[in-house]
Amino acid sequence: MELLNGAGATPAGDLIKDTSEATFMADVVEASQTVPVIVDFWAPWCGPCKTLGPALEAAVTAAKGAVKMVKVNVDENQMIAGQMRIQSIPTVYAFFQGQPVDGFQGALPASEIKGFIDRVVAAAGGEAPGAQLDEAVAAAEEMLEQGAAADAAETFAAILGEEPDHAAAYGGLVRAHIALGDLDQAEAILNGAPAAISTKPELEAAHAQLELARQASNAGPVAELAAAVEADPNNHQARFDLAQALHAAGRTEEAVAELLDLFRRDREWNEGAAKAQLFTIFDALKPNDPIVLNGRRKLSSMIFA
Repeated sequence: MELLNGAGATPAGDLIKDTSEATFMADVVEASQTVPVIVDFWAPWCGPCKTLGPALEAAVTAAKGAVKMVKVNVDENQMIAGQMRIQSIPTVYAFFQGQPVDGFQGALPASEIKGFIDRVVAAAGGEAPGAQLDEAVAAAEEMLEQGAAADAAETFAAILGEEPDHAAAYGGLVRAHIALGDLDQAEAILNGAPAAISTKPELEAAHAQLELARQASNAGPVAELAAAVEADPNNHQARFDLAQALHAAGRTEEAVAELLDLFRRDREWNEGAAKAQLFTIFDALKPNDPIVLNGRRKLSSMIFA
């Protein structure tokens, strides 16, 4: 499945180059008439430049032609540095249609560099890098909600082919396999997650959903467990099992209510199992889900009572 085309074919050598006073006009001013050009002012003796330069190059390469990069060694090109009034290095300017449109001084973390690149591309009227992938993720999520789990899995996999560290797509691929009932494959995918995204919220949510799906396969009958709890409200194991059965039946709010009741009765039962199960359910849902918001509020009021 091809998600990106056109600009994605731009050779890396055309995206990043060194410039000089003789070629600055062509490399920056003229080139920026059609695509934004990032200009990195650096020097061999500059420590922060040694980390910023490669990070900028990686971000520009990842943008797949939406932006270009030109490097200016200020020691060798002092006239350019003087004309641009470079006071310290590293300094980065973004040019579009021959004019500076954005810039910053000093080294930045990778996340802020990506944000800078996105701003520059958007200012030039382009589509921010990754926007197409985000649209594809949204489409795959919609497929998953509508029950087309196999199609969703294929789309998530295609996105990961473009960007292997895309946390939302990785979590989505795990959830698609859960929806297909292939829990072992979902676990294998989750265990193989790149280290850079292994603790991202999207993967933690997928892990929680996998845990709940495994519980659901062993859940008991709701009616029998409800009767056992009614007969003995202090039968904590029956109440815990009832909560699992309710969740397996799609009755999440009722499951949370039973777990909160269990926590209220004995918060230390089974090494705090009620609280742990509540957190698993909360992690599996979206953070702004009313069940999560209400459940966390009630749990907090009990913890700090």
